[in-house]
Amino acid sequence: MIGRLNHVGVATPSIAASVAMYRDLLGATKAHAPFDLPAQGVRVCFIDLPNSQIELIEPLGDDSPIHGFLARNPKGGQHHVCFEVDDILAARDALRAKGATILGTGEPRIGAHGTPILFVHPKDMGGVLVELMETPKDGAH
Repeated sequence: MIGRLNHVGVATPSIAASVAMYRDLLGATKAHAPFDLPAQGVRVCFIDLPNSQIELIEPLGDDSPIHGFLARNPKGGQHHVCFEVDDILAARDALRAKGATILGTGEPRIGAHGTPILFVHPKDMGGVLVELMETPKDGAH
């Protein structure tokens, strides 16, 4: 079921400051333009790595789910890991059959890469929030 690691999500109070940190401290050379995902209450910016991406997520609006995370972690931090799967509905059904809790309604929504996503509750994943993302059909990552 599990595919390649697509990205590590990092919550941040400031995408601009985080981009500068990854560039200046770690030598990251490709940060995409930030964009808003109003349906998810976040502003997103991807930083390309040789084998994956960092997804910087900043709160967007007063009801952003990231506010709670940043209240507990004011400087930000690792929020989730995202793995690709071939078929999001088959992955969801297999996880549910094994007793895992899918967050929200359980219905996939469209994520930052334009493909269906869902999240698996950390209590079922060793304390890690796991995002599953259907592998983009066009081969883009």
